[in-house]
Amino acid sequence: MSTAQQRWARQLADWAIPAHVLAGAAESPWVLPRQVFRRRAAAQLAAPAGATHDQARAALAESGSLLDIGAGAGASSLPLLAAGLVTGFTAVDADADLLAACVESAESLGVPTRGLRGRWPDLAMRAGAADVVVCGNVVFNVPDLAPFIAALTAAARREVVLETATRHPLIDLNPLWRHFHGITRPEGPTADDLLAALDELGVHPHVARWRRPPGLEPRDFAELVETTRRRLCLPTESAAEVGRVLREHGHNPDLTADPGAAGRELVTLTWPGWAD
Repeated sequence: MSTAQQRWARQLADWAIPAHVLAGAAESPWVLPRQVFRRRAAAQLAAPAGATHDQARAALAESGSLLDIGAGAGASSLPLLAAGLVTGFTAVDADADLLAACVESAESLGVPTRGLRGRWPDLAMRAGAADVVVCGNVVFNVPDLAPFIAALTAAARREVVLETATRHPLIDLNPLWRHFHGITRPEGPTADDLLAALDELGVHPHVARWRRPPGLEPRDFAELVETTRRRLCLPTESAAEVGRVLREHGHNPDLTADPGAAGRELVTLTWPGWAD
């Protein structure tokens, strides 16, 4: 019988784009909507909200050092820096542009900052320990949970605060895959599958389920169409049809969110670290 960790890895593997579709793509479908990450960070910095912010702020108490894994533009960490709670900050991300934006913003807030480009847990030794470790919307890119989670726990002196969508962040594109390619995409894994895998690993987190308010990440509809077209491995001449199908599925051309961004329904998982 497969374990929860194996089921998690197998379900993530099912998200691979079929070879015949990928072979026909003129551009890489692995487009990263950096502007979405920047807008989310700006919105959080202006008005911090959500269980992740609340849990991390409580774990920092009056002050402490912070390590952000998959920092992006800093949505999880910058509000904590702005509140004067962080004595030292390390950001880890694989994307050079987002990491640079996060580091620049952190330094502008007067906090001693390091930016480490790469993936976790590859950079765990270089990152070292911090009082609080935050990790926002990364785990759906992590098929091998055991070393990833172990390194998070080993890096935190006080607590790990991990945020994830309740469902795979690309699941809202499933109807479009059926429309354009006749392909049924996976429905899992879910946050509950993650919890089952964590239980096998001996991690029993506090669970906070919450919903990100709609409308925090408005974007240009043409930009949304372009990102979606590339993710679906479609040619440029399909843009008009992509826009039509998006509108049919309820995306407002005047104010919309990226269907490939993390879902609105989120969970924040918090557990004790065991760094010295």
